[in-house]
Amino acid sequence: MNKKELVNTWLQEEKIARIKGWDFSHINDRYTEETDLPWNYKQIIAKYINKDMKLLDMDTGGAEFLLTLHHPHHNTFATEGYKPNYDLCKEKLDPLNIEIKQNINEYPDNSFDIIINRHAQYDIKEVYKKLKSDGLFITQQIGALNDRGLIELLCGNIPISFPDKFLDIATKELNDNHFEILEKNECYRPIIFYDVAALVWFARIIEWEFINFSVKNNLDNLFKAQAILEKENKIEAKIHRFYFVAKKLS
Repeated sequence: MNKKELVNTWLQEEKIARIKGWDFSHINDRYTEETDLPWNYKQIIAKYINKDMKLLDMDTGGAEFLLTLHHPHHNTFATEGYKPNYDLCKEKLDPLNIEIKQNINEYPDNSFDIIINRHAQYDIKEVYKKLKSDGLFITQQIGALNDRGLIELLCGNIPISFPDKFLDIATKELNDNHFEILEKNECYRPIIFYDVAALVWFARIIEWEFINFSVKNNLDNLFKAQAILEKENKIEAKIHRFYFVAKKLS
């Protein structure tokens, strides 16, 4: 494609950059990430959960992951703070008799045996209050340096959005708030794009990382990305992930 055609393609991806829940299927065959994490979040949860536990999934997105757990519905609960996703979840979960609220504060204290959280913000003091004695908090988090190579490629050396997102900082916070850490790990793994249009769509969706990104604002850098793609047949950077399993101490 010539430059005009490339720009038109990028503008089209920018225009349609919307998702329901947390569904990245639009670019599934055009990029890869999280294919080689040294842990499996779902398997970690499976090690600790049983059917009698009351389970809360924080910021469940579109409840895509939650429903793969097949936990008994009467013991399954969720939160989702983003109104469009909350409405989507209500449509999905109400018929299953799975309760969902917009904020964890809407649930009573000492309610849950296990709270899970995949890639969402959390207040550890609130998590502590909502867990029963010896309750478990299991979370996989996106680290501070996530996608940093892609961000710098498209947006330059902009500030890190969440500079405290490191496992050692989370560990100290857990220790300071009466949790025992049962297991933990942190890693950096590849994220690979096979066309720049997919990267445009991704950057518009992840707007809190790619701050003020647009095709118009960052056109020169998009052409740099296109040059890398044409030379190497891919654009590669690193994701940053960590997880822990922590038990509430009385």
